[in-house]
Formats: sequence, C-alpha cells, structure tokens
Amino acid sequence: MHIPEKLSSLADLTVGRTGTISSVELNGLLRRRVLDLGMLPGTQVQCIRRSPAGDPIAFRVRNTTIALRSDDASLIKVSLM
Repeated sequence: MHIPEKLSSLADLTVGRTGTISSVELNGLLRRRVLDLGMLPGTQVQCIRRSPAGDPIAFRVRNTTIALRSDDASLIKVSLM
C-alpha cells in the first residue's frame, strides 16, 4: 500500500503527475456534472495537458479526458502519489 505524500488541489498537479481525489468542494450544477463524469473521492486522476496560458487543464479520469478551468480544478482536493 502506497501512503499519499500530501493533500493538494487538482489544479496543482503537474503534467504527468497522478493523484487520488479526496474531496470535491464544488457546488451546484458543476459539482453534479463533475461527479457524473466519474471524478469521485477515491478515483485516480492524472494531469495530461495544460494549455499554454494554463487554463483549461486536461485530466485523465477512468480512461476519459476531462478539461476543467483552473479555478474549478482548485476546488477538487487530491492526495498526491
């Protein structure tokens, strides 16, 4: 069993880094949408690409690519691997 290093936000993941979702602190329809896309606590997520300006950020979740604005990604907490 691997012990997570620390708690961080999804927006802080560097390209190629993987983490496990700890909590989703979004509200309203965006929270529902993110959860429906499979970004649930306990799910592994990998940062796969950032736009040149840094926003949006693309993540690999359950073999699907999901792009989020960095403001929204900062409200999803992850344990770094």
